Amino acid sequence: MTEPTSSRSEIDAHLASRRSRRRIGIIVGAVAVAVIAAAAIVWAVVANSSSSSATAGGEAELIPLRIADTAQSDFQDAIVEVGREKGLAIEFINFDDPYLPNTALVEGEVDANSFQHVAWLSQFNKENDADITPVFSTVISAWGLFSDDHASAADIPDGARIAVPDDPANFSRALFILETAGVIEVADDAGVFPTEEDIEANDRNIELVRIAHESVQTAYTDPTIAAVVIATDDFDPALEITSADALQLEDSSASSSSPYVIVVATTADNVDNPAFTLLEETYRDDRVVAALEEEKRGEATIVELPVEDLRSALAELTAQ
Repeated sequence: MTEPTSSRSEIDAHLASRRSRRRIGIIVGAVAVAVIAAAAIVWAVVANSSSSSATAGGEAELIPLRIADTAQSDFQDAIVEVGREKGLAIEFINFDDPYLPNTALVEGEVDANSFQHVAWLSQFNKENDADITPVFSTVISAWGLFSDDHASAADIPDGARIAVPDDPANFSRALFILETAGVIEVADDAGVFPTEEDIEANDRNIELVRIAHESVQTAYTDPTIAAVVIATDDFDPALEITSADALQLEDSSASSSSPYVIVVATTADNVDNPAFTLLEETYRDDRVVAALEEEKRGEATIVELPVEDLRSALAELTAQ
């Protein structure tokens, strides 16, 4: 039985229409694939460009932090490098005068400083009506009595001259070391900051030669000076002097030594700056600790005291 001609024509037309739509679908699909591919390429280029821009602009995303100190060192370089990983752009501003890091902080030239112990800070705050405040502790240096000529403190002769720092905080520290060495006696009620008037006994008529803190170590080889009281790490490394060479060494672990813990400090209105959390993480990083130990030749001890204790100690010392 044959199909009517009209029916056959309709079937052919329908099949032709389907083939046409299929071709159109293929074409549209191909175009769509091409568009998607092109879009993917454009997205990759844009993403790469954005990534490059972010990398190039990474410096701008770091938190800038200017820190005052007293001498350039490899230790500072380690802090800068590790700090960058923590999100900080640290810049150290170093001063020759040990009073200027505090002055620069008070005047807003820097964000913090990292050079002084709590006793030194208390004296600065008192004398200048300042409000500089500890942020966290760093180290305590080993201080002692050293001599280029004498093997023991008992060997220091009558009338000898001993060089000591001239600032109030470290002068008092020197008096305590000389007392422990049996060279002098300090009044029991002298407090944390005894003065020369608080020396109750000086049987050998020792003359204390007060010198700027940063220069005391240069008196070590002075033939007119019998001994010096100074931090071991202040000596020129070429002299190869260690704590083992001290005629009398301060006990850094004793509670009486806590006023001499070095701190990072800032002004009272800036203590909540979130950058300081990152800065403390930087100082505690193993690489920074290793750099410090190398810089200080093992003559400084890492100290981590609660900031509340540091601020409480500062308040007590400032009140004396």
